[in-house]
Amino acid sequence: MSRVCCVCGKSRVSGNSVSHSHIKTRRAWNVNVHKVKVTDKNGHTSYQYVCTRCLRTMKKDA
Repeated sequence: MSRVCCVCGKSRVSGNSVSHSHIKTRRAWNVNVHKVKVTDKNGHTSYQYVCTRCLRTMKKDA
């Protein structure tokens, strides 16, 4: 299972790591996701990956 937020679709991004001598190597930034219990509108609960930004929004709405 890929580490993608089920709410907003945020996933890892890639770019270059640039050294002091300006040599570029590929690297990736992973998204900060947590596996949490999510309840949908029908009342079904399941464990899904949610990013921390969406967790803050969900906590505010609750």
